[in-house]
Amino acid sequence: MSELKSFQKLPRHVAIIMDGNNRWAKARRLPSLAGHKAGVDAVRATVNGCARYGVESLTLFAFSSENWRRPEMEVKGLMELFMLALKREVKKLHQHNIRLKVIGDKSRFSDSLQRKIADAEQLTAGNTGLTLNVAANYGGQWDIVQAAQELASKVKAGELQVDQIDESMFESHMTLAGQPPADLCIRTGGEQRISNFLLWHFAYAEFYFTPKYWPDFDLSVLEDAFDAYSGRQRRFGKTSEQVEAEEHDA
Repeated sequence: MSELKSFQKLPRHVAIIMDGNNRWAKARRLPSLAGHKAGVDAVRATVNGCARYGVESLTLFAFSSENWRRPEMEVKGLMELFMLALKREVKKLHQHNIRLKVIGDKSRFSDSLQRKIADAEQLTAGNTGLTLNVAANYGGQWDIVQAAQELASKVKAGELQVDQIDESMFESHMTLAGQPPADLCIRTGGEQRISNFLLWHFAYAEFYFTPKYWPDFDLSVLEDAFDAYSGRQRRFGKTSEQVEAEEHDA
């Protein structure tokens, strides 16, 4: 096992848009599903790397609400791969004290997949290490809308007054409630867009883009992203002088 590097600061919450599986497979004249299968190895390496570095939350964009538009056979293969990954990986996650949470609209999945997700979440619910969030049938706009619907229902039922709703309460009704804000978003595959991922949670996130396709993502690329993050000054609306003064006082 390789020795960990030292960084001035590390993100508490890392979010990754895992892009490039299809292009990785195409470059090797392989079917698209081969790229997705190779991507599972990158997921395993990334989860392990984040756990070793003490990251609190890792959120992986596995399947967006827009991905249903892909070819039927590819979607079918992805669902089967998701089921297989749950069967093979969940016990390992549990053994390493990792908590699994699947975020997104799970109602569109098959009953058997929904049961497998529920069993996996229940098994790992008490774990206190890294929280691994898998975003499946997820969209950032959907996440905001479902939170608004929950709050509207409470107002309608007389359980809540409109003027009680603030940013904190709104966030408590979103799928990542109780977890740290996203500090660092990594996108592989060379694209530079958010693609409807964690729109609320990226308010002050730092972004790191790499041309590496997701199946080629490993600990060294993760550390490159951490290195870039460590060198950035996060001001949250303040001036550089204010931030530097606060760091000096601390």
